[in-house]
Amino acid sequence: MARHGTKPADFSEVKDKGIDPELLRRAWSFAKPYRGLLFIQLGVIVVTQIASVLPPVLFKVVIDSAIPNRDFAMVNWIFVAGVGLAIASTGLNLVGRWLDARVGEGLIFDLRVALYDHVQRMPLPFFTRTQTGALLSRLSSDVVGAQRTVVQVSTVVSDLVALITTLIAMLLFDWRVTLLALTVVPGFIWLDRRLGRRLATISRERMQVDAGMSGVMAERFNVSGAALVKLFGKPEREASKFAERADAVRDAGIRSALTYRTYYGAVAMVSALGTAAVYWLGGRSVIESGIKVGTLVAMAALVQRLYAPLTSLASARVDLLVALVSFERVFEILDTKPSIADHPDATVIERPTGRVQFDQVCFSYPGLGVDTVASLAAVSESPGNEPVNDATDPETIQKASSDAKPRQILYDISFEVEPGQTFALVGPSGAGKTTIASLLPRLYDVTSGAIKLDGYDVRDLTLQSVRDAVGVVSQDAHLFHESIGSNLRFAKPDATDDEMMAAAKAARIHDVIARLPKGYDTVVGERGYRLSGGEKQRLAIARMLLKAPAVVVLDEATAHLDSETEGLVQEALAAALLNRSAIVIAHRLSTIRAADQILVIDDGRIVQQGTHEQLLSRGGLYKELYETQYSLES
Repeated sequence: MARHGTKPADFSEVKDKGIDPELLRRAWSFAKPYRGLLFIQLGVIVVTQIASVLPPVLFKVVIDSAIPNRDFAMVNWIFVAGVGLAIASTGLNLVGRWLDARVGEGLIFDLRVALYDHVQRMPLPFFTRTQTGALLSRLSSDVVGAQRTVVQVSTVVSDLVALITTLIAMLLFDWRVTLLALTVVPGFIWLDRRLGRRLATISRERMQVDAGMSGVMAERFNVSGAALVKLFGKPEREASKFAERADAVRDAGIRSALTYRTYYGAVAMVSALGTAAVYWLGGRSVIESGIKVGTLVAMAALVQRLYAPLTSLASARVDLLVALVSFERVFEILDTKPSIADHPDATVIERPTGRVQFDQVCFSYPGLGVDTVASLAAVSESPGNEPVNDATDPETIQKASSDAKPRQILYDISFEVEPGQTFALVGPSGAGKTTIASLLPRLYDVTSGAIKLDGYDVRDLTLQSVRDAVGVVSQDAHLFHESIGSNLRFAKPDATDDEMMAAAKAARIHDVIARLPKGYDTVVGERGYRLSGGEKQRLAIARMLLKAPAVVVLDEATAHLDSETEGLVQEALAAALLNRSAIVIAHRLSTIRAADQILVIDDGRIVQQGTHEQLLSRGGLYKELYETQYSLES
């Protein structure tokens, strides 16, 4: 089926393949919790198929025995038996459908949870290299396709039981008519090989173009995309581009409808030919007194049951292989091991004091083979490059290079922050400041050297304890499309209302929230677009304060605030950072004058270090930056 950014599982992918036993075994391992239900379902299938063969037998008895003998008692008993079979069949079908849904939906649930859990544990490079639409498709269409593997096996069993029971009943009635009915089987196989292939291809093409149309709508109709279209786009041009996508969907739909009609019409024709042949030979046999009329009627009813499972079984191998393709795509993600993860003896740091040490840290972005699923990767990516993505600050994005070795970003970065101290990172755009800040909470791991928290190498600590100890407020304050309260409690789910309001007051945002009609229950909109930039930034600061970490990283945290609001937030931060380590990145040098130490970063190296006054007195890059900015602000 079609997937955003990925080629659909086409018939050509599987027609010449064999079923991989290891893949099938692994796929069935997901069905382990449901094996009891599956055995019950198989039993229900067998009983249901046997029961469905009995009505033609009852028809035969009525026509051949009850009617000629005018046996009303037999007719009555057969009527009761027929009603009982109908009720039993209905009940069995309902039970079978419930079991099928319980197992199928349970598998979808398990696969989605496993995928979601695995994906959200992947490090940041995975997301910077992944097309979001393709990833979401794995969690939706591929998962549904994967569960078809188990469903397909159940279908094969059902078809086999139906075929065997029907053939046994027909052979008991008349072997000659049965063999004649089977002469059309090659026609079913030929149709499946010819039109079945075409159907598979067209169906997947239709899903692909439909996914492309949906992708265009998703990009244009989110808040950012809609704003961009209104600012730079033209309605007529957008409508024309969308019409091209919709036209492809329409044409694919027409081709699909015609091919489906041709296929099923041809199948119906072959089935009708087989039924006509049964009536022809059976009719002759009745005339010649070879069989009775009731037998002919029963055979005609049974032959209808014969062709459906034959058609299904003819394409079962391809259907199973296509379903396994979806499992392969699911396993492709599950088998991608995160490069940043807890090792078995990782330590949990409790009550950290916030002592931070960078010891000769060097860093290059991971190569393309690390934390990357090729089929999900952005097509614009080049070897050695970190792709442009909102998750990465622009200064960390490398220029295109033909060299497969990633370019080094940081060189021998060493400094030490004591509890309660504030260190500021300044320098030109692209110098590596945000990269340094990203290494502390282990969004990336150092290439060489070490980063220590309270004397522990952060790689020897559990990820959870490191991230509990470090609070980050970035320049782009992201908020979920949820209430203000939910966004704040994302940092501390068990926070009380008083704790939440205290954090909001400290960030100077409580009064703004209190004036909203629903207060803390107000939904902020996608990415927080219902709030101003300054309000979003103060909510992000409140979220960090609610977390109460030992170390605080502020990456241009006051960038979106006006002068008055910035002054209020600076006061709040000054109180909040008391007895906490702080690493502050700021382009406005006036905001970091009081820092205990200022590190001047240029081209991935610390080129100067000292207090504001010391750096001004020494001259160099810091003084140049300060004087340039001061003259611009004046």
